[in-house]
Amino acid sequence: MDPIPLVHASLGKLELAAVEEVFASDWTAGQGPRGKALEKELAELYGVGDAVTLSSCAAALHLALLALNVQPGDEIIVADYTFPAPAHAARYVGAVPVFADARPDTGTIDPRAVADLIGPRTVGVIAVDTVGLPADYAELQALTGRHGLFLIEDAACAVGATYRGKPAGALAPIACLSFHGRKGITSGEGGALLAADPAIGADVRLRSSFGIGSIFDKSQLIGLPIPEFTEIGYNYKLSDIAAAILQVQLGRIGELLERRNTVAARYAELLADEELLTLPHVPADRTHAWQSYLVALDPAVDRAAVAADLRAQGIGCGHGTWASHTQPVYESKQTCPVSADLFARQLAIPMHAELTVDQAERVAHALRTALRAHVGPKPRTAVAAAATTASPHENQEGTS
Repeated sequence: MDPIPLVHASLGKLELAAVEEVFASDWTAGQGPRGKALEKELAELYGVGDAVTLSSCAAALHLALLALNVQPGDEIIVADYTFPAPAHAARYVGAVPVFADARPDTGTIDPRAVADLIGPRTVGVIAVDTVGLPADYAELQALTGRHGLFLIEDAACAVGATYRGKPAGALAPIACLSFHGRKGITSGEGGALLAADPAIGADVRLRSSFGIGSIFDKSQLIGLPIPEFTEIGYNYKLSDIAAAILQVQLGRIGELLERRNTVAARYAELLADEELLTLPHVPADRTHAWQSYLVALDPAVDRAAVAADLRAQGIGCGHGTWASHTQPVYESKQTCPVSADLFARQLAIPMHAELTVDQAERVAHALRTALRAHVGPKPRTAVAAAATTASPHENQEGTS
């Protein structure tokens, strides 16, 4: 049988044609005409004061903290159950990442955990739209506003998702997007920062180009203007080649998301009665971008053995995402039991816009068979049991 990859980018002839146009132009590097056009489209799409295209979401997080004047020793509360880019960004500027546990039903940052972690050195919160599902921004906005903290939305996985009718990427004063190859729209690599305040965007744009601003803009001036380095900056620009690809991809968000929704709905039908796993939970006040499809396996199931069975059949799978506080680089003494439990039990199965319904059915059948083959007597834990029962946050789904 043909392999079924875990992820696959949806790139084709339209994107190739856009790249050819850039090849024929006088500018392929960053902050050129295609990048500027993409930034304008992003700002209009998300209704923000400014959008800055960058080399990655990690770059956007780093520059956001610099623009907010975060100082060494400041504490930033970050989502624990995620790829650890938010915690890395805190470390880039000498700040201390403080890890907030996840909700057991959604895997998103738990506002109650955030509230418990706020201390005299806390300056802000980085929430994450976990694998494409927005966090609880009504609660997070109220909490950060009450304590005078900044709030950043890491929407790396969530292009196309919504929360209470608003798009992910417009749910906090600063948001960071990713255009990595497994995201809803992609240029292979890339990112963007979206800011309600244009001054934040201007600061980030300058720092992203070594602190001298757009070389393309200066090349259009008469005479010989010599740039001056006014900031310690970085080379975080997005090339015009990538920007051209993303202009096409922006127009395809609806189409690509619809395909992912079809796959997610079919998985839900095929696996609804499977007692050895728990399906993703999407609260009624938000929609999922389905960057990944994570199922939580019963503690009695040997996850590694299940993964080995799937991969032997050419079916891609992965561990899901990380409990960041457990990673050796942080040497954290914190405990985030929900996040740690999800890290141990969740399994990512194929999810992308090129996946067919027939392939989804093959995945579901293979997964069911593997679960039965590798279930043992391991007892359920209290945290695992909580993850499969009604959410303790049900009151958050319809209230502010």
